[in-house]
Amino acid sequence: MRLAFEDLAPKERYKLLVALVVPRPIALVTTLDAEGVANAAPFSFFNVFSEDPALVVLGIERHPERGRKDTAANIARSGEFVVNLVDEALAPAMNVCAVDFPPGTSELEAAGLTLAPSTSISPGRIAEAPAALECRHWQTIEVKNGRELVIGEVTDLHTRDGLIDPATLRVDWQAYHPVGRLFANLYCKTGDTFELVRQSWEEWGRT
Repeated sequence: MRLAFEDLAPKERYKLLVALVVPRPIALVTTLDAEGVANAAPFSFFNVFSEDPALVVLGIERHPERGRKDTAANIARSGEFVVNLVDEALAPAMNVCAVDFPPGTSELEAAGLTLAPSTSISPGRIAEAPAALECRHWQTIEVKNGRELVIGEVTDLHTRDGLIDPATLRVDWQAYHPVGRLFANLYCKTGDTFELVRQSWEEWGRT
């Protein structure tokens, strides 16, 4: 089967892409509005794309009626945000934060989540998150049809105690339990893993 994207409507492209490019990590992004109210919203059009500088990218779609979503508007104004990563324990509250609350409402309060102070920026991080990335706005790329790619530079990392070995900086995968977004209302756990050892050309030639 071949599908030419030029023949598909954007909704059809979206349907196919989000069902096939899986699982996707979830960024539960915290920002502050102009009145200082904390906002939290989940995004699965998200990933890390560079380490020097350390860059993350959020794909944020504009609201069909209200225009720019709170997260994008807050980042554009303040230049700051926190990417809180989502594990199994945080997933139900993350889903509450996806509710289309009216502007000025704190999703964190509705979801029963706690803000902890950040180190370098004003928006707080979610205390219940296994890891949080403090970010400063790097660049925004405007994409047609109401989507923008918001790029942030990571300035600080916070993790739950015991998640990272301070000597080796290795993450304890057995203690992490991140979840991934599939499509529609489906998510996945990441406990069922397998290992493939990457080989050099010389090693591969000897096998």
